[in-house]
Formats: sequence, C-alpha cells, structure tokens
Amino acid sequence: MPTVRLHDDSTIDVQVRGSGPAILLPVSTAIVEGEQAETMRAWGADPHLGHTLATGLAEAGFRVITADYEGHRNRHPAPLTLTADTVAADLLSLAGAEPRFAYYGYSWLALCGLQLALRTDRLTALVMGGYPPLGGPYAAMLAVTRAAHRMALDPPPPPTGDAVPGDWDSVAFTQTPDQTRQFVTLYESLQNFDERGVRLDLPRLAFAGEDDNIQYGPAWDNAYVALAEPLKEHGAELEKKGWEVRLVPEADHLVAMQAATVLPLLIPWLRSSL
Repeated sequence: MPTVRLHDDSTIDVQVRGSGPAILLPVSTAIVEGEQAETMRAWGADPHLGHTLATGLAEAGFRVITADYEGHRNRHPAPLTLTADTVAADLLSLAGAEPRFAYYGYSWLALCGLQLALRTDRLTALVMGGYPPLGGPYAAMLAVTRAAHRMALDPPPPPTGDAVPGDWDSVAFTQTPDQTRQFVTLYESLQNFDERGVRLDLPRLAFAGEDDNIQYGPAWDNAYVALAEPLKEHGAELEKKGWEVRLVPEADHLVAMQAATVLPLLIPWLRSSL
C-alpha cells in the first residue's frame, strides 16, 4: 500500500485494485461494522459505500485508485490551507505516477474534481455527483460552513430524538474548530470562481438526485443548498458545452450517492467514454 505526502506534509495511504483504465476515487474502502455502522444507517448512509464502489469498478475492468481523503482531513485538518489549489494538488498526489486517470467525486469531492480538471491535463474523464458544474451553491455552502464553524466553537446541546436522514439538527454536532474551519477556507477560496469561464476538453458527466435540494434550519442561517435545481435549469447549456447530465428519479442527496445508484450510471458511461 503506497503512502502519499499531501500539501500540509501529512501522509495518507493509497490503495489500488483491478486492472484497466485508471479511475481515482477519494473515498474510504473500509468496511464499517458495529455501532458506528448502525449510526450511519440511521442517518441514511451506507457504511460499505466506498468498498462497494471500488470493488464494483474493479470487477468491471477498471484500475481503481482509492484513498480516504475526507476521513484524512477529519483526522488531519488543514484549517488555513485547504483551498481549491491545495485540494487539486492533493488529488494529483493521490494519483501518484498514474499518467492518465478518470475521476469520480460526490458532493464536495465533486467540486474538488472540477478544480482538479482545471489544473491538470492528466484527466481522461470527470464525473461529478451531487454538485452541479454550473450554478453551484458556493455562497450557500460558505454560509453553511461558517455556521458549522460557529457551532464547533460553541457546541449546541445534543438532540433528544432519533437521527432523521437529511436533517442536520437531528444529529449531535461533534466536529472540532479546525475540522470546520478548513471548509470555510475552501469555500472562501471559491467565492470568485468563474463557472462560465470553464473550458474542458474531456468526457464529463454530472448527476444528482432530482430531489437533491437541502433546506437548512435557523442554526445554519436558513441556508438553501440547491444541487438538483441547477442541473435542471442549466441542463441544456451544460450539454451544449459537452457535459452529459442525469437526474436520478425520486432521489435526494443520500440516495443518489448509494452504490446501487452510482455503479449503473458510472460503469457504462466510463466504458463508452474511455
């Protein structure tokens, strides 16, 4: 298992499985069990998601490069240096010596993939799930991350009821100030990002659940994060620019990220594109 050094001098393990065209997935492939797995399922998440995605792609004939970048940033936060530039540099480091590779990211890791594509000629294809390449909610996500940072500095009392999928107020807030500040730094670095100025010459797929629009409560400054609406609004323009756009019926942010949704989209599209 190779070890890679990132922009902040921290190190992360990288796994490679399968053979064929390379694709980078910055996700954990660990299989979570026990109480943590049950907590994830109660929230609507899949504790085996990364493992299932990587295994499915490898069995489909791809060389899959994985690393738990999100988990690494939770363990080794970069509060003042996690910018669009440094994230792209980190992702290139994860790809190592692989000369050419595709990229799939979901949610904030999707927007990181777009930033990566703008900074390298090594990408063979880009797949953005759960974050639109045009009409992205950069201002709304800055408000959300600033609210999260305020709560990390002054944690709210834990909720009394059960976790409700998609309701951030129903789960205990446990993040540290450094963990939250790094995402404030990231979204601050993207506030002047010119989406319409993006010019890419590679196969690109953008998808989201058709119900993937998130309304946060008062603790989060009532931020409204629209992820599906921009794909609907700008779909024709994106397709004219060379994107393929898909909306997953009856799916929100959590449902659209599940392997049962992603693999049937990703495998045939990658096979036809690479």
